Amino acid sequence: MLMVQDVDLTPNPQALKFILNEKLLQKETRSFQSKEEAENDPLAKGIFEIPGVVSVFYMDKFITIEKEPSASWGQIQKPLVEFIKNFDKSLIPPESELPGVSSEEETELLKKINDVINTRVRPALAGDGGGLEIRGLEGYTLKIRYQGACGSCPSAIRGTLIAIENLLKREVNPAIEVVSD
Repeated sequence: MLMVQDVDLTPNPQALKFILNEKLLQKETRSFQSKEEAENDPLAKGIFEIPGVVSVFYMDKFITIEKEPSASWGQIQKPLVEFIKNFDKSLIPPESELPGVSSEEETELLKKINDVINTRVRPALAGDGGGLEIRGLEGYTLKIRYQGACGSCPSAIRGTLIAIENLLKREVNPAIEVVSD
C-alpha cells in the first residue's frame, strides 16, 4: 500500500514535499500546472481534486504539492494522505521515452549540458522537492523550466538560475546563457 512516510519543507513556502514508502517512477519526472494538464494522469488528477492545490510534481519516491497562498496546509494534507493510501499505483501511466531530441541527434554541447544537469543540478533540486526540464538549446542559450517546488520559488527564479548558468559556463562553455521558459 502506498503511504506518505514523511513531509519535508521546501524553500518555497507554498510547496511541501511528501515522501512515499514506494517508488512511483524509475527515471521520469511528471509536472502539472493545472487539472487540465493532469487529465491523463490519474495520480495528479486526483490530487488536483483537493481544494487549494495549484501544481503537482512527482518522481521517484516523492510528490511535491504547491498550494494557493490563501489555502492552509491543514485542509490539504489529510485529504492527500487519504488519497495516496487508497490510490492504486498501477494506474500511473507507464514511463515513456522523454520527448524531444533523440540521442543520435543530440548535439555534443547538449550532451555535456545534460551530463552536468543530471549529476549536479537535478539531485539538488529534487532534495528541495523540485526539478528542472530542459526545453531547448538555441545556439548557446539554454531554455529551462522549473518543476515542483522550484516552479514559483523566488530563490529558484533568481539565485538558482544564476548558479546553474555559472556552473555550465565553468564546466561546459563560457558562452552559455540560461533562461527560464
